[in-house]
Amino acid sequence: MPQSHDSPPLPTEADLLAGPKTTLDPENWAQLRAQAHRMLDDMLDYTEEIRKRPVWQPIPEEVRARRESRVPRSPSELAEVHEEFMRFVLPYAVGNVHPGFMGWVHGGGTPVGMLAEMLAAGLNANLGGRDHIPIEVEREVVRWASEIVGFPREASGLFVTGSSVANLIAVVVAREAALGNQTVGHRAAAGTKPLTAYASTEVHGCIGKAMEIAGLGSDAMRLIPVDQRHRIDLSALGEAIRRDLEAGLTPFLVVGTAGTVNTGAVDDLAGLADLCQREKIWFHVDGAFGALAKLAPELAPLLDGMERADSLAFDFHKWGQVPYDAGVILVRDSAAHQRAFALPADYLARAKRGIAAGSEWPCDFGPDLSRGFRALKVWFTLKVYGSEALGKAIAHNCQLARYLEGRIAETPRLELLAPVALNIVCFRYRAEEPDTVNEQIVVALQESGIVAPSTTRIDGQVAIRAAIVNHRTSRAEIDALIDGVLSFGNAIASI
Repeated sequence: MPQSHDSPPLPTEADLLAGPKTTLDPENWAQLRAQAHRMLDDMLDYTEEIRKRPVWQPIPEEVRARRESRVPRSPSELAEVHEEFMRFVLPYAVGNVHPGFMGWVHGGGTPVGMLAEMLAAGLNANLGGRDHIPIEVEREVVRWASEIVGFPREASGLFVTGSSVANLIAVVVAREAALGNQTVGHRAAAGTKPLTAYASTEVHGCIGKAMEIAGLGSDAMRLIPVDQRHRIDLSALGEAIRRDLEAGLTPFLVVGTAGTVNTGAVDDLAGLADLCQREKIWFHVDGAFGALAKLAPELAPLLDGMERADSLAFDFHKWGQVPYDAGVILVRDSAAHQRAFALPADYLARAKRGIAAGSEWPCDFGPDLSRGFRALKVWFTLKVYGSEALGKAIAHNCQLARYLEGRIAETPRLELLAPVALNIVCFRYRAEEPDTVNEQIVVALQESGIVAPSTTRIDGQVAIRAAIVNHRTSRAEIDALIDGVLSFGNAIASI
């Protein structure tokens, strides 16, 4: 089209090159590439040589003080920033990559997952919606997840940060299924009976938080006692539901746990499924780490009944050994899932062709519109290692827990405090003031850098809690834990 006499002249290529730089891409790609390889090699070295490092070490005050700086206004060389990371960040991580980390249920990650995360970052895809292949990859991995746990192929699913958000989504979907088209704010005016939910006293705290966020209140959560194996008491649950029905309330949700955070106990999921089917209550399973025990044939029977749940939350970043974060929510009734979250908006209008094509975008199934490509590192992990290898690693963790249980049984100064269901072992050093001594033992072990358990309370008693989740952990780390507990315990108890 001819240029108008009134229009300014279009800039030439020379004009553009001579103007101020506005792109953030490097001027020297070769230099960036060389530095990138150094950074990658450093992280591979970190993982390969992790056993030479302490599990964890306290952060020196001068290192912590470096984090009090102001916003950088001028550029720095990438190599300089990388050097700062290597000196003042990497050495002071929580330590879950290390085989001696047993404090909390954190996966160890893999080099493959790290590389996949790099690819996802380079692609920089937003998986909120639209027609692009990363969404199809996520749907593929959701179908794999459904196959692993026994859910139907048509179940809906979504990758989220972790089981805290996955459990929140499940509570919202269950709430909407119970209320129909009524909102929580209008349920009283509509004559809806107040909703009540049920879980064991060992349920993760995020469930109560989800009840609060969902507008139901944690006081609508009934915490049911557990049996000697720390599983929900089905008789007490049935009685609690009966009382609430008689009081004019509406039981709408039962949460079963596959791997409690304290002891790794697995509720009687088949029994819960039967009860929920009989009472017409939504059955949700929090399987944050335990659900993936389905990958180990010798452990899978412990989870019988999980496949009958209405919804299931679990994390690939725990026993799936995928780098953080990679949580999943699965919902049997895809339509109920979508009804809870899909809202129309002009800027999210769907088209028959083009980038806006497609329907049932991921944003229709959860609170996030901006979503990263979390599924890619799961896709890589399952493709590269295969589900059988992950199952063997999970089974090995449980074998190590049994080995630790045996070491405790043969050591008079140690006492087991809870049955070992999966991979979590709770025990203590016998002492005149056991709570104080065991708390001090755990801190001493963590500061030693050799192994890092945590503490919890079992029946009111402080316990040393060893959660064996890392695929790198071996008998050597278990023996180091026992030796450390005895050594520090003897020293502390004699003071």
